[in-house]
Amino acid sequence: MAMEKNFNAAEAEQRIYAAWEAAGAFKAGANAKAGKDSFTIMIPPPNVTGVLHMGHAFNNTLQDILIRWKRMQGFDTLWQPGQDHAGIATQMVVERQLAEEGNISRKEMGREAFLEKVWEWKEKSGNTIIDQLKRLGASCDWSRNRFTMDEGFHDAVLKVFVDMYNKGLIYKGTRLVNWDPKFETAISDLEVENIEVDGHMWHFKYPLAGGATYEYIERDEDGNETLRETRDYISIATTRPETMLGDGAVAVHPDDERYAPIVGKLCEIPVGPKQHRRLIPIITDDYPDPNFGSGAVKITGAHDANDYGVATRNNIPLYRLMDTKAHMRDDGMDYVSAATRAKEISEGAEFDPAEIDALNLVPDAYRGMDRYECRKAVIRDIDAEGLMIMVEDKKIMQPFGDRSKVVIEPMLTRQWYVDTAKIVKPALDAVRSGDVKIIPESGEKTYYHWLENIEPWCISRQLWWGHQIPVWYDDEGNQYCAASEAEARAQAGGKALTRDPDVLDTWFSSGLWPIGTLGWPADTEEMQKYFPTDVLITGFDILFFWVARMIMMQLAVVGEIPFHTVYLHALVRDEHGKKMSKSTGNVIDPLEMIDEFGADAVRFTLSAMGRDLKLSKERLIGYRNFGTKLWNATRFAEMNACKPGGFDPASATQTVNKWIIGETVRALHATNKALESLRFSDAAMGLYAHVWGKLCDWYVEFAKPLFQSDDEAVKAETRATMAWAIDQSLTLLHPIMPYITEQLWGDIAARDNMLVHQDWPELPESLIDADADREMNWVISLIENIRSVRAEMRVPAGAKIPMVQLELDENGQAALARNEVLVKRLARVEEITQAAEAPKGAVTVAVEGGTFCLPLADIIDVAAEKARLDKAMLKLSKEIGGLKGKLGNEKFLARAPEAVVAENRAGLARAEEEAAKITEALKRLEALG
Repeated sequence: MAMEKNFNAAEAEQRIYAAWEAAGAFKAGANAKAGKDSFTIMIPPPNVTGVLHMGHAFNNTLQDILIRWKRMQGFDTLWQPGQDHAGIATQMVVERQLAEEGNISRKEMGREAFLEKVWEWKEKSGNTIIDQLKRLGASCDWSRNRFTMDEGFHDAVLKVFVDMYNKGLIYKGTRLVNWDPKFETAISDLEVENIEVDGHMWHFKYPLAGGATYEYIERDEDGNETLRETRDYISIATTRPETMLGDGAVAVHPDDERYAPIVGKLCEIPVGPKQHRRLIPIITDDYPDPNFGSGAVKITGAHDANDYGVATRNNIPLYRLMDTKAHMRDDGMDYVSAATRAKEISEGAEFDPAEIDALNLVPDAYRGMDRYECRKAVIRDIDAEGLMIMVEDKKIMQPFGDRSKVVIEPMLTRQWYVDTAKIVKPALDAVRSGDVKIIPESGEKTYYHWLENIEPWCISRQLWWGHQIPVWYDDEGNQYCAASEAEARAQAGGKALTRDPDVLDTWFSSGLWPIGTLGWPADTEEMQKYFPTDVLITGFDILFFWVARMIMMQLAVVGEIPFHTVYLHALVRDEHGKKMSKSTGNVIDPLEMIDEFGADAVRFTLSAMGRDLKLSKERLIGYRNFGTKLWNATRFAEMNACKPGGFDPASATQTVNKWIIGETVRALHATNKALESLRFSDAAMGLYAHVWGKLCDWYVEFAKPLFQSDDEAVKAETRATMAWAIDQSLTLLHPIMPYITEQLWGDIAARDNMLVHQDWPELPESLIDADADREMNWVISLIENIRSVRAEMRVPAGAKIPMVQLELDENGQAALARNEVLVKRLARVEEITQAAEAPKGAVTVAVEGGTFCLPLADIIDVAAEKARLDKAMLKLSKEIGGLKGKLGNEKFLARAPEAVVAENRAGLARAEEEAAKITEALKRLEALG
């Protein structure tokens, strides 16, 4: 049955994928050869709430290329799939669903009933992204799919927590966290989006205690005095006036001479009941920048990350002002009592952190207010006293929750932490020693920076969905850490216990992904066979949040690295280099692209981009056309009775056939080398050049005269060679373009196995015939040079032109004699004659070993062509001048977005390249004149 004229991706992809699954093609160990090592990839588990975006598509395409290649090489492969339970995201989805259905809220429902609802949602909707990954062609072992909340994984997570707690590696403490007031939980830095917004900077006077004064002097860069005045205050600037209520000090730089007279003195926070206003010390610290603002910084350690560092270094009390909803606190003792105690502390009284946290320093008039209502009230009251200096309109960076979309509040809270300082050294040593390699190398510098400056890791979240902290408390607050309540009660001697309500950060459980998915803590066959894993492919943005923590955790728990290579890829951006986002409307949906262009075109486009991840529909169209080119070449082979069989490439006798065999061997070795070093774009573009250029263009054309030969042996050899070369190309392309190659593999001939089960080729370099290689590449070079001149001189495409051989060495003459028919047909040359000198009006064509020329004076209108080129050059010169002017302007380079600068540089390079071609064409025209 003849092949279809076109590949119907929409029909074929689902059918082919179902056939792969039915054959068990993706199962661990499928296609494994005896004696081959294992090769394991752990999928970065997408959120169970997730839908496929272009980042997923890119990441999983690269993983799939690697695992399919290794599987075809006979390795015992495992691509371990799974999903993360995504605590905050999943809880948010189910709460929203409850609200839409008009049901009671989560808190009204209660924890147990709510969690049942979450599990119901997971069973119904939690496999969406799996189905979408299958559409992409992901060849994971789906029979082993894991979920970070399934029973076995849950047990492993609790065991690690208990073991680390007992070793003193996990503790409960009070530190500053990112607090989401909408979800009322701590969140990680990765879940915070810093967005530039319109804001204000308020400048206030903090009066010096007891009416003290000092000479305030400002000087210019040369030390000349520019301002001198007597002040009874220190000027403070803030974007968050409501936090002034929790100030513990004012800090200035130790080298700032302006404030030297008042360092160590007290100043008054200018808000609250006048008779009970707090006095705070003026201290020195390296943090304040003398050249920014007034150079004096108020220190609110419980509500600002930088202030927290200053406060802890200087033993400044940390006063928490807000509750979990970011309303001003209304708990605890009255303001007068709290302020009195705070005054004692500021005067040197001893204190402990628990007492400080209990002190509510929000004046009674502001208690219970939303933080922004309080801000307005504070500003109004300070201004009424004449203590506001000015207000600046200012762009400020503000942190927003990536899901809640509300402003995140830095908040001092009591949370569970991993004491990372105690487990970080082995993780640093693993990369320094080369046991773990990070690609690109720049990732190693980032890795070292983060781990050498590591802070305790906050692992608790104030959610219900997740791994609940395995710690119980008795009525006296004593802690009992155990994997079950029964064990905790046994530790407590049978006392009544209450479990900690918090759950673990999802990064804690996903940090155990390599061992948790393989059955640890049991000594399973999978652990023995597939751990440590081999390559991790993930985005650079989670190098610290996930990759580094996995290395730390596996080394801390089982004493081994989780993988030997980490490949970090960049973000996929739009064609202009801009980050994709819904707000800018430039998001490209991979599923829509698969619908429009087919999964193979999407995969090839993504794999071919390298580290320049600019995606456009034009690229997708181009690589869909590549698939069409392969399809048409295979149909040509079918129409010429090219059937695969037991062909021995070493038996070829025809130069053209020897040449394509050698080119195929080269393509194989280049592909192996590229994939071994994880240069996916090199592999893709190398195969593109081979399949499109060498096989589908040149070899198909070179083979046509051989198919018309009177020698049946020549015909038979060429048919067998073409079938073999196409088979090899289908095999090499299969990891990147699995669907179309599988379809063609089955269409060409009846096979015992699908292509997915085919062994990867092993072709020795001895199959490269140097003589055939030299001859056919000489022929290609001659044809390409003739075509280039024709294009530059705008010779009509259908016109056959004469060619004159001026000089040619012995090898060239032999090659031309054997391939004259090819040269004439493919370069559209009417006749080839010989002459000692080029006739007038001829353009020379250089080739290795000789020179030809093309008499064109009577074929083209030289004057008209020269006028056209002159006009084009004038336009290009203006464009080049404008672009050079822009790129030479320092203001433009400083202010323009990086993508715009890059676009202008690329435009200049294109224009200069085009100008060079026109210049060469004009030189050729001069020769005709």
